Amino acid sequence: MSGYAVAHLDDIDEVSDGRCPWRPVRHRFGITSFGVNAWTARDVGDRIINEHVEVEREPGHLRADELEDDSNEELYLVHRGRARFELDGERVDAPAGTFVFVPPDVKRTAFAEEPGTTIVALGGIPGKAYEPVGWEIWRPLHHLYESGEYAEVADRGRELIEASQYAEPLYNLACCESLAGRTSDAIEHLRLAIDGTDRYRERLRALAAGDSDFDPIREEPGFKDLVG
Repeated sequence: MSGYAVAHLDDIDEVSDGRCPWRPVRHRFGITSFGVNAWTARDVGDRIINEHVEVEREPGHLRADELEDDSNEELYLVHRGRARFELDGERVDAPAGTFVFVPPDVKRTAFAEEPGTTIVALGGIPGKAYEPVGWEIWRPLHHLYESGEYAEVADRGRELIEASQYAEPLYNLACCESLAGRTSDAIEHLRLAIDGTDRYRERLRALAAGDSDFDPIREEPGFKDLVG
């Protein structure tokens, strides 16, 4: 039996973290060799791609939702509508059918020039095999973390995050459990995050060692064993 899969863009449910909703294309298909997602703007002037650069940072400067190396090359395709990209301050008009390639160190953002403008984004790190970290699972919960609703994050996200086994959401779940006073759960999920990745294992250890989210459990023997 063939293992291919087919889905129309509108068949993939949108997910939101309080910014522009996106469709988790990679997660929908279970793709593990590259990152791909799609964003659709509602109205003219909506920001579709958040302003950012993709440059690698030291572990001590990362936050819990920024695990990836952040040195991705990105290719954007304007699937429908019309977009205005701003690349290092330079405006680029991009009607439907336009490809825009952006190296890691270029600051980029994009706005809709027509209602319903949709951009498909693909990314990968030059010279490295792709390893998904599961940010798509974490982002819908991030606003609760930012609001200090740590127990709610743990209650709402635990089952899905455990099933995914991705490093980033497991790490973030551990952060929330630590802050919510759930010590044993926090240590176990931090262990799963660290053990579940080869590329980011040492990065996670370094991040946890300096992360104030783990201050409530910092003296626990299990935590000390994990961060070395």
